[in-house]
Amino acid sequence: MFVDYYEVLQISPNADVETIRRVYRMQAQRFHPDNLDSGNAEAFRKISAAYEVLNDPQRRAAYDRDHREARRRAAIGVPEPPPSGPPVMDEMQRREKILSLLYSRRFSHPQQPSLNLRELEALLSTPRSDLEFSLWYLKECGYLVRTDSAHHTITLKGVQFAEGLKTGSARWLDGVQG
Repeated sequence: MFVDYYEVLQISPNADVETIRRVYRMQAQRFHPDNLDSGNAEAFRKISAAYEVLNDPQRRAAYDRDHREARRRAAIGVPEPPPSGPPVMDEMQRREKILSLLYSRRFSHPQQPSLNLRELEALLSTPRSDLEFSLWYLKECGYLVRTDSAHHTITLKGVQFAEGLKTGSARWLDGVQG
């Protein structure tokens, strides 16, 4: 479902980068979960997601195309199409990239072997919404674990699977079966 990030931040689609930054900081302070008076974790997540997209020129340009299309559809009363998943091969490649990143991180930084969602988004140049299904799948297969602080770490089973990818002996269905 399309989320109007301009509405979330309560700004105009014509707002400049400095306005976006200023409004985000103000709302982030207000809704930060540590704020005892007005903290709201869900609102904070929404404004953070909006800021991440609208503050990046490339992501904002792509979002603006979707935003214009959503407004056009709403104006003429056309309902949003149901969300469709990515092509299966794209999803499988995304999972392989995630495991490869976590494998490399485990190998190169054994004291801090995890990556958070924001780091994965940046390293993969993939929005959070596209990563959530992949991370859920990898977690359910036992290939990674997620801490309460949203850090992802590859498991022993994940290492074995990632090594199988490099040798060509890994199969995605294996994770489902066992």
